[in-house]
Amino acid sequence: MKPLEKLLKKPGSHLPVRPAAPSGQVPGPGSVPAPRRQSLSRPPASPEEPAGPAGPVPGGEGRWLELRPPDAPLRSPEDPSPGCDRDRDRDREREPPSPEPPPAARCCCGCGCAPAAPAPPERLLAALLDRLPAAAHGRGCGAESLLDDIVLTHSLFLPTERFLQQLHQHFVLAAGSPPARWEEGSGLRRKRAVLAVLLHFLETYKGLLQEEESAGKVIKELYLLIMKDTSLYHELEDEIIKLHQLVETVELKVADETPPPNKQVKPLFRHFRRIDSCLQTRVAFRGSDEIFCRVYMPDHSYVTIRSRLSASVQDILASVTEKLQYSEEQSARGDALILVTMASSGEKAVLQPSEECVFTTLGINSHLFACTRDTFDSLVPLPEEIQVVPGDTEIHRAEPEDVANHLTAFHWELFRCIHEVEFVDYVFHGERGRRETANLELLLQRCSEVQHWVGTELLLCEALGKRAHLLKKLIKIAAICKQNQDMLSFYAIVIGLNNAAISRLRLTWEKLPGKFKNLFRKFENLTDPCRNHKTYREVLAKMKPPLIPFVPLILKDLTFLHEGSKTLLDGLVNVEKLHCIAEKVRTVRKYRSRPLCLELEASPAQLQTKAYVRQLRVIDNQNLLFELSYKLEPGSQ
Repeated sequence: MKPLEKLLKKPGSHLPVRPAAPSGQVPGPGSVPAPRRQSLSRPPASPEEPAGPAGPVPGGEGRWLELRPPDAPLRSPEDPSPGCDRDRDRDREREPPSPEPPPAARCCCGCGCAPAAPAPPERLLAALLDRLPAAAHGRGCGAESLLDDIVLTHSLFLPTERFLQQLHQHFVLAAGSPPARWEEGSGLRRKRAVLAVLLHFLETYKGLLQEEESAGKVIKELYLLIMKDTSLYHELEDEIIKLHQLVETVELKVADETPPPNKQVKPLFRHFRRIDSCLQTRVAFRGSDEIFCRVYMPDHSYVTIRSRLSASVQDILASVTEKLQYSEEQSARGDALILVTMASSGEKAVLQPSEECVFTTLGINSHLFACTRDTFDSLVPLPEEIQVVPGDTEIHRAEPEDVANHLTAFHWELFRCIHEVEFVDYVFHGERGRRETANLELLLQRCSEVQHWVGTELLLCEALGKRAHLLKKLIKIAAICKQNQDMLSFYAIVIGLNNAAISRLRLTWEKLPGKFKNLFRKFENLTDPCRNHKTYREVLAKMKPPLIPFVPLILKDLTFLHEGSKTLLDGLVNVEKLHCIAEKVRTVRKYRSRPLCLELEASPAQLQTKAYVRQLRVIDNQNLLFELSYKLEPGSQ
């Protein structure tokens, strides 16, 4: 299960479903299993009140996504969910009557010009190129927004290579003999428009183009055509120079070019074993980057392979076979190896040979196993990596401010590594293929890791007084993360404290001072999913960059937009849907528009805290967490 699916498995609640009591912990006859602690602020949900955000409107398939449809409105992600109708009606009574919606024949900025009309995929780029010259002279409206919309979302209706080929064809047509219907000077205007689209495309995608050899070849051909066209130099000298600099910066990869030798191997943060590795500033991953990874055998021995991050299962098995000196005769006899993912809970799944980018989709404590089909049933997970022994960890020694600041700094590095297009590719991967979304997947895994870290540290603390003190410290860490505008860490800590194995610890929560009970009650209200996370969205809207949002909610909004209407209907592109998707991606761009400035010392104690925060050791097996919880407080009510 992917990290996002784990985080949003129950949209109406952050609290995971409590599993059955683990073996060896079944209550005796006549005893009643201890219910977990009730929320400090939320009453039990009534059965008739639906939980969670609104799903797609029935009959939404085949409809255009409209911002204000007259009937049966398809809610945007910011609209409240239908789970709190009474609150919504009460708010509407207090609000002044809304003005009449603008006529449908206006553009998004409301100036009165015609909006971009739905068009076939092949015609949409031509419509954009027709608008750009007018926008450059102040006579067009919405062209720049449409340009950004199409560049960000073009892969939903047109593959990147095909998109660039069309751009190339438009330039060739304008440079040659323009059609008779074109006005005088239209050829030059069209070439300028092509240059504007290419510049914006290169600025948006940059490093991602290094992974697309065919796209890089088309860009280089178009670049050479533009550089040879002397008619563009007179008025667009700055743009030509900028294009030259961008092409050099992007370092386009072409199929006939040889890769650079001695490429550096990058560590995934779950593979940190050396302090110097975990203290390094994180950089963005690309599919061609190489990593080291362990692949285990049924007897828990392992081989270490060096592989591309985007390697397929077939490539990984080939490297393992070479390491094991697996003979072709064994493969011919039906003893061919298969690749299996094994979670710490014992769940396992066979990976198909064509699957790619499997390293970043593994769970927190999941591992890769290579075995034959005959030995698949005998696979067992590795022994627990965390020894359940008494003793203080770094969290007990470090100051809450230091832990919170290092959490924010590390998560800012991970958030900055995510390319904005990864948000689109992660949600819409089923339509037009998928680029690597390794950086986004790593951040989602980190969010899940912080949640389990909260429970792990609390449940490994045996003394009641010390455990209550740690609970107080974690709430304080969440408060400082919120003050740092690190809503990802804040959300993860609050969700972790609401884990059923933690919330049932009645004695621990009773020892919490009243001040911190009230503070945590406010945190629960802030993370309440009622009305589609209305409270959180209002708080987020008041924040100014830089900030780290709760990324799973952004993906949830994009999923809603995706499932709420079709991208293509009767062969026409739903331009309004593209605009809504691009607007959501632009919010990510705004959050990162300013650098994060945190004053972090470089003392030995601070470096130790930094290393601890960046290589958390957690228990992600919910059954084991419940076992520890029942051992600490077997009779909590």
